[in-house]
Parts: sequence; C-alpha cells; structure tokens
Amino acid sequence: MKKVLITRKLIEENFINIQNKFHVIHNQSDKKLSDNDIIKMSIGCDGILTFPNNNIHADLLNKLSDSIKIIANYAVGFGNIDIDTANKKKILVTNTPEVLTEATAEVSILLLLGASRRAYEGRIFAENKNWEWSSDFLIGKQMTNKKLGIIGMGRIGRAVADIARGFGMEIHYHNRSRLPENLEKGAIFHEQLKDLLSQSEFLSINCPGGKDNTNLLNKETLKYLPDGAVVANAARGEIINDKDMLDAIRVGKVFALGLDVYNGEPQINEEYLKLKNLFLLPHLGSATKKTRIAMGERAINNLDEFLNKSLKPKDQVN
Repeated sequence: MKKVLITRKLIEENFINIQNKFHVIHNQSDKKLSDNDIIKMSIGCDGILTFPNNNIHADLLNKLSDSIKIIANYAVGFGNIDIDTANKKKILVTNTPEVLTEATAEVSILLLLGASRRAYEGRIFAENKNWEWSSDFLIGKQMTNKKLGIIGMGRIGRAVADIARGFGMEIHYHNRSRLPENLEKGAIFHEQLKDLLSQSEFLSINCPGGKDNTNLLNKETLKYLPDGAVVANAARGEIINDKDMLDAIRVGKVFALGLDVYNGEPQINEEYLKLKNLFLLPHLGSATKKTRIAMGERAINNLDEFLNKSLKPKDQVN
C-alpha cells in the first residue's frame, strides 16, 4: 500500500476514505508543521496532501525524499507550492478546482453586502445596546440595480454574476479574454482594467493571485473607481496594495471594503483594524462542510489516480 503524509487534519469523512486507499501519516494534532517536520514525516512516503497554509517552497522541495512523486494541494490555488522546483524534482502537483465555486461566490456576495450595509458597525451598536433609531442611522449603499464589476470571470466570477443578477445588477467584467456568449449571459466585457473600474459601483475580485496580479489594485488603478465604490476580495490578498487601498478608503474613494483574504495572512495589516467601514472574514471562502468534504475527495482522488492506478490525475497543474 502506498504511503501518504497528510499535513493537516482532514474532515472525518475524508480521513476514513483515504485510510482505505493508503498507509497514512496524519497530522492529527492539526498544528502547523515546520519544514523539518514535513521533511522528516514524509520520509518513505510516495505523496503528500498539503493545505493552503503549507509553504512548499524551493528549499523545502529540494530537501524532500526522492520517493515523493506527487503533492496534492487541498485548494483551488497552488501559489503555496513552488511549481518550477516541483518540475525540476519531477514532482506532480494537483489542486481541487470546481468544487468550491458556489461557496466562494456566496462569500463574495456576503463581503459586498456586509461592507455596503455597514454590518461591522451595526454589530458594535447591537453589542453595546446603545443605538437609537433615526432616519440617517448607519446609512449604507444598496446593491439592487447597481453596476457590479468582476475582476476574473472564471467559475467563481461567473457564479458571483449569477447571484448578483438576482439583485438586478448590471454585470461588467475584466478577464484575460472575452467569454463566449453562453457564458457571458449579457455581461459587458472590458479589455482594459481601468474601463471596468470606471463602471464598478460595486467591485468583486475573483481572479487568480500570483505575480501577474500582485498589487493589481493600487494607487494608479483605484483612481478609476467611481467615488464611494464598494470593493470585496475573496480571491488572494496580494491583489490589493494595502497602503493604497487604505488611502482610498480614508479619502472616500472607496466607501467600504470587504475582505476574506489578506497579504501575509493571518497577520492582517493593523491599519485595517482601525477602520469601521470594513467587513472582515478569516478566509472562509470554502468553509462549508459540503465544500470541504468535496475538496478532500478531489485531493484523495488525485492521489489515488496517480499512485494506485498509474493514471494522470484529473487536476494536474504542472
């Protein structure tokens, strides 16, 4: 039976399944493993099931046992794994696409609603039991019939658009290429990011992270937003330049911001915590039981296809 290291705790349903397929070394304490832990625990293993907060960098990969042939990442993204080094080591890498689309899209909408309707401020008043109704108390922005800009019209971006249509929103998007009409569903394509931003009363970030999109929202691009825009990021923290976004919030260019992802998470920029017109979540995009089980099954199936069936995994990324 092939041997696999699991670097974090799996949901019980997934753990039962993977035990039937592999000899498992499991981090049942769920503590974050150090590089040395991963290196030592994976000795003699054929594969590793990793998680988004495992930084599988070049130095770590180079120190892994030559027996490691596959790393199955429990996430749709794989920016935590140095793909170039994995290729040099002839280690196959997989991810878990498709199964977290709806859950993450729901969180994108939650961020927009929570930010625009000043949910954090409302919670403070409710907890303090000291509010008094007035006609202008905690006035927010209404999403209904507004223009929504989406950066990244992949599966998640399109799911966000589908939900937003229920609010009567006019959908605009920026993508690497224009979608076919059947996927576009009447959404308006903008080849240039600045053109999308200029239309975005509400903006949802749903594009991949990585070098190409790092600091995509910065001083130069944020200026194209309409004054008082609402922005939500459920994609990757590095897409937003924190300093420039904070400046945009302070001067009112951005009315409110919803974040589920952060630069250097979980170490949130302290300046965000000083502002009230933010709606913050601790990276909950895929956090439903249905989705997390499906992600686990996808990762396990990738390991099973490669190690037990000698097939190319469905979700190979390199």
